[in-house]
Amino acid sequence: MTKASNPGEIDGNDRPLILHLGHEELVIRQRYETISIVNDLLIGAWFLVGSFLFFSPSTTYAATWLFVIGSVEMLIRPAIRFTRRVHLRRYHPGMPGIGDGGHDF
Repeated sequence: MTKASNPGEIDGNDRPLILHLGHEELVIRQRYETISIVNDLLIGAWFLVGSFLFFSPSTTYAATWLFVIGSVEMLIRPAIRFTRRVHLRRYHPGMPGIGDGGHDF
């Protein structure tokens, strides 16, 4: 087995994603964990805004849709975890630490 060059990388297959924004660079490492965090933030936002919209009868319809969107994103969470595990196992079936629940995000 080859040792990863950076923490969070698996034999270089999970290289950081670099986006250039003017004179700045946005570096995204550990993509699956990053996607999971963004998904969790969106879930919280949908439910928080939806909760406030329920205070007024005129915005109840929009609030209901935000709750539906938040619920769909809650289904996306295990799909992200599943994709990460399948991806890592496909390329590194015998790598220690994969599938032991140590990175459950």
